[in-house]
Amino acid sequence: MAKFDFNDDSVVVIIGSGAGGGTLANELCQKGINVVLLEAGKRQSIETFVNDEWASFFQLAWLDKRTTSGSWRVARDFPNLPAWICKTVGGTTTHWAGASLRIQEHEFKTKSVYGEVAGANLLDWPLTLEELKPYYAKAEDKMGVTRTNDIPGLPGNNNFKVFYNGAIRVGYSGCHTGRMAINSRPRAGRQSCQQIGFCFQGCKMGAKWSTLYTEIPAAEETGRLDLRTESFVLQIQHDDSGKVTGVLYADKEGNQHLQKARIVCVACNSIESPRLLLNSASSKYPDGLANSSGQVGKNYMRHTTGSVYAVFPEPVHMYRGTTMAGIITDESRNDPSRGFVGGYEMETLSLGLPFMAAFLDPGAWGRSFTRKLDMYPYMAGMWIVGEDMPQEGNAVTLHPSEKDQFGLPIPNVHFDDHPNDIAMREHAYRAGRAVYEAAGATEVFEVPPYPSTHNLGTNRMSADPRDGVVNKWGQTHDIENLFISDGSQFTTGAAENPTLTIVTLAIRQADYIADQMRKGEI
Repeated sequence: MAKFDFNDDSVVVIIGSGAGGGTLANELCQKGINVVLLEAGKRQSIETFVNDEWASFFQLAWLDKRTTSGSWRVARDFPNLPAWICKTVGGTTTHWAGASLRIQEHEFKTKSVYGEVAGANLLDWPLTLEELKPYYAKAEDKMGVTRTNDIPGLPGNNNFKVFYNGAIRVGYSGCHTGRMAINSRPRAGRQSCQQIGFCFQGCKMGAKWSTLYTEIPAAEETGRLDLRTESFVLQIQHDDSGKVTGVLYADKEGNQHLQKARIVCVACNSIESPRLLLNSASSKYPDGLANSSGQVGKNYMRHTTGSVYAVFPEPVHMYRGTTMAGIITDESRNDPSRGFVGGYEMETLSLGLPFMAAFLDPGAWGRSFTRKLDMYPYMAGMWIVGEDMPQEGNAVTLHPSEKDQFGLPIPNVHFDDHPNDIAMREHAYRAGRAVYEAAGATEVFEVPPYPSTHNLGTNRMSADPRDGVVNKWGQTHDIENLFISDGSQFTTGAAENPTLTIVTLAIRQADYIADQMRKGEI
């Protein structure tokens, strides 16, 4: 692994090592560009992952204090945990389930297709599916997505078999074990999935794609990556002309360092990325970096989610095998006759008993609740993933009084469900119930949304600088050598799990950055 001097202003500094930052780092290193990759968390490994939900949560999760506000259930049930994301090398790619779906063509043009939706801040993406297709193909090959590149699908576990049985009986046709970035056979030097479960706790087989043991080691092998762990970025700095010049960060001992840079790429997730831009305010940028539009932190999206769990006469043991074992895609179309615009996916999901106790009925207690937990071996479960509406009032802002250990304002995450989100969730609950009842369920539970894992928006793409934060390359409209490289650049959320698109955009962004550096434009 390389080691670059703090005063080396020729390097690209990337903040965050997850799907966006980790992929971007490798892509740039492979192109001969020197990269300093700053990660706030520790470096774990396949060997150090633990197949224990609670222990793993404290090993991987981002637990720095945050606050919440708004009408969403999460603000009531988990006020200091708006998001279930990770603070570790590899970011949330250590925790994600592996679902890898392309955004549909109409979802890039929601304002044009959906029209005016009262209360929604819809905007067409400044790029199209056609532009992204070659990069989606590269991402799918890189990640080993099943049902692409002649890679077979994963086998179906019991949770999927129940799900599939009900789906076929109610008339759905788009049901299978998913497009998953989990090896169904050995590939790229990694083993195939052994159906251990515990996908959320870090894959101990290395079958699930994660930048931790794919992109980052590959970048290190080039001799052009300087990975600095437990390095918390406090501020992005700039010169009198407004160009960014480097980042100020604190190491694990709390010592502060200034790393100079030619280019800075922010990939801290949709909560920490806008927080960093806002905390980097200066006399030249009093409202925060890249915020001439006033859109930094705005339009926070987290997908319209919820879960349906059902009890069956015979044991299901849904926790055996892949956590997310299958999908129904039929409802992902846009069909306003259902009472809402946009669509949703139904995806199998199993939680272990500790998290089932936390999420099944937050706040519940007593025999009526423990009776449900007693039925855990007989349960099957699914998660709803739908397109929520961007709203300017849904935002990540700086808390007016609460500070972190470095004296910086912590983020507050405000979210109100849009009426379209509520209508979609209710439709999805009915659809999920119908699937399980068709499969013979004796009891069905509608479960409210968990803390967010699909955090999107807050630094959105726009064609017009007045409408967003970055252009179609993730380059900020205001500062040419400052980029956003994570899901916060999403203009709208779509119905699909976002990781594949984050990786796709990172591959594309790397091509653009390398080209601009070669031309001397940045």
